[in-house]
Amino acid sequence: MPVLKKTILSGMRPTGKLHIGHLLGVLNNWINLQDEYNCYFEVADWHALTSEFASTKQMSANIKEMAVDWLAAGLDPEKSVMFVQSKVLEHAELHLLLSMITPLPWLERCPTYKEQINEIKDKDLSNYGFLGYPVLQAADILIYKASVVPIGQDQLPHLELTREICRRFNNLYGNVFPEPLHLFTTVPKLLGTDGRKMSKSYNNSIFISDTQEEAAKKIKGAFTDPKKMRKGDPGHPDGCPMFMLQNIYSSEAVPGLRKDCESGVLGCADCKKMLLENLSKAMEPIRERREKVLAKKDFAEEVLREGTKKAEITAKKNMAEVREAVFGRNYV
Repeated sequence: MPVLKKTILSGMRPTGKLHIGHLLGVLNNWINLQDEYNCYFEVADWHALTSEFASTKQMSANIKEMAVDWLAAGLDPEKSVMFVQSKVLEHAELHLLLSMITPLPWLERCPTYKEQINEIKDKDLSNYGFLGYPVLQAADILIYKASVVPIGQDQLPHLELTREICRRFNNLYGNVFPEPLHLFTTVPKLLGTDGRKMSKSYNNSIFISDTQEEAAKKIKGAFTDPKKMRKGDPGHPDGCPMFMLQNIYSSEAVPGLRKDCESGVLGCADCKKMLLENLSKAMEPIRERREKVLAKKDFAEEVLREGTKKAEITAKKNMAEVREAVFGRNYV
């Protein structure tokens, strides 16, 4: 008998172009999981509304841009279900039911909620959607009966909250959902061209969609080791954003590069030149796939439409089980 694959659910908020931090931290991992699991990857547009509810005009364009980046990176619609969250209404129905059984203190103690309320001052986060988004996240996972969720170590409290909600539902209504387990992913620390965390909001990102010329311009002008003023000065590679990229894209040469940087033999311009060469080699197949995706009119949108149909079939089936568990088979 064939071994049944476990199901995975993961997603991203559609906030526009993706950068190489997304590629290295999320997409490459998704691509590696495609053959081993039944993968559902959602465009989490409702989650985006929790903080971007006042600026929705770019949402449609952002969704298309992200879908193109997914396909260019190597996600395969023959292996994975890629879909738009808001097009599968069962997410909202399950979210509503789960919100009825989720105690308010569970949400208020969420560390990410506390951190973002304190740190993000330029957005209005005083809405139920932002407080309750972990419940929607739980619905996203449970509606597909996902048994595995790929996450970084910092996201573990979110998944544990999903597990608590899952346990409470099963205790109340019967064993409907599997408790999802974590699959830790290695997310490399990646700094942007200005030395801060790579982020679109900082305008310091190298995008998946950047041409070779655009990427070269950014890297040539990027921040490096502030203590290394000229070639010959001893370098400090552990504090250099560009050397962090060298660790990824020039990994085999890193021991020699590190030695030459620290001794002053290697200048920053030559270091960046090598990085550009290796980054270009790594990005070449992605750029080629991107051209093919864009050459097919509306291909990315069609992938999402077909994926949404597949997701909807599973979600409808599982939601029917949920209704029966909560209300009974002959509920009027």
